[in-house]
Amino acid sequence: MPKSPSRIRNRERKNIVSGRAHVVSTFNNTRITITDPHGNTIAWSSPKVVGFSGSRKNSPFAAQVATDDCSAKAQNHGMSSLEVKVSGLGAGRDSALRALRAIGFTIVSICDVTMIAHNGCRPRKRRRI
Repeated sequence: MPKSPSRIRNRERKNIVSGRAHVVSTFNNTRITITDPHGNTIAWSSPKVVGFSGSRKNSPFAAQVATDDCSAKAQNHGMSSLEVKVSGLGAGRDSALRALRAIGFTIVSICDVTMIAHNGCRPRKRRRI
């Protein structure tokens, strides 16, 4: 049975003035997601999408390039102001914030939502080099 031709989905331009930027920065990667105030995803990016791979994904420059890519997609929808929620302890969290400010977004608030264990799960074993 032959495959049916795939449909190309046209993305309409949404006029969303304000939104949220979720920056998740781990020790291996940085993910940036920009949503509207209700939590619906408008744009997202990561260093792998932009072309970094391996250990270069956790660099601050990779986070900056991924943030530039994601914010360009969001500005196409008319977004101009952001609330920023930062999670994680990775290398890309500060450079992602600097990139958002340099692009021209008005940053309303910055909130750190990194989870901290209150004597919960046992932590992973200590790394020995």
